[in-house]
Amino acid sequence: MADNSAIEWTTHTFNPWWGCARVSPGCRFCYADGVAKRYGHEVWRRKGERRVLSDANWRRPLKWNRDAEREGVRARVFCASMADVFEDHPALPEPRARLWPLIEATPWLDWQLLTKRPEEVAGMVPWGSDWPVNVWLGTSVEDQRRADERIPILLGLPARVRFLSCEPLLDPVDLSRWLNTPLVCGCGQAPDGATPGPWGCSAACMEHEPSGIDWVIVGGESGPKARPMRYEWARLIRDECRAARVPFLFKQWGETAPLGQLPEHTLASWEIRNGPGFPPETLCRVGKKAAGRELDGRTHDEYPAVMSS
Repeated sequence: MADNSAIEWTTHTFNPWWGCARVSPGCRFCYADGVAKRYGHEVWRRKGERRVLSDANWRRPLKWNRDAEREGVRARVFCASMADVFEDHPALPEPRARLWPLIEATPWLDWQLLTKRPEEVAGMVPWGSDWPVNVWLGTSVEDQRRADERIPILLGLPARVRFLSCEPLLDPVDLSRWLNTPLVCGCGQAPDGATPGPWGCSAACMEHEPSGIDWVIVGGESGPKARPMRYEWARLIRDECRAARVPFLFKQWGETAPLGQLPEHTLASWEIRNGPGFPPETLCRVGKKAAGRELDGRTHDEYPAVMSS
């Protein structure tokens, strides 16, 4: 099954519509706004239009689901990179109502719904306390204030997988109070060394909701006005995840990375231009691709365990 998304933590990207309004500092230099403007669409004003995509686009997840079922391999679908599914906008109730049966009709796809508006979720989904098992619900956490506001709301929602996207990470964030929540199956235990989340013990166990956060993504900002992410911020979250046995994915440094974290070829090129001897914590604006996505010399591509269909 071929990936159709350039986003590191998903297989496919599905946008039911384009457009959103900014709600917090992480939105300031929104990449999606820039993409829309390049195509001539002004869809990022609070009371502006939203662009609902074509019927052909809406049929794509059905094909992805058939492909995944045929190959016996689940696929992840990020919905939506160019919008927020839970934005309260007058143009969106109808396409949002169209989305829920599509999710239910594609059980081989794990739908990654990421929002900066977790307070809107309960009033917009149709599932009450019985959510489809293929829904992953995440919230964006760019600083400590947004962590304190959004994570408790996320934890009150009964998605099978709950995750955090700390991207762009703009300040240090301490997640330990949420990551250290005990996570157990219905049987009351997890195998030694197991990752928290649905471990696949038995059908009876899987009827019980795990508590806490099941996955954390961290990344820096990209784009011409990108704000830098410091090494110690990323390392703190990684170490907290490791201590709590929560899967951790380091997506990217963004436009800027600490000198000591650059890939060898990027570091060599930078030192040719600027000279050797700079401290390893020196922030270097080298571009997203050159900065790479290694943290302490390795990539971190961990995912939560998921149920089989």
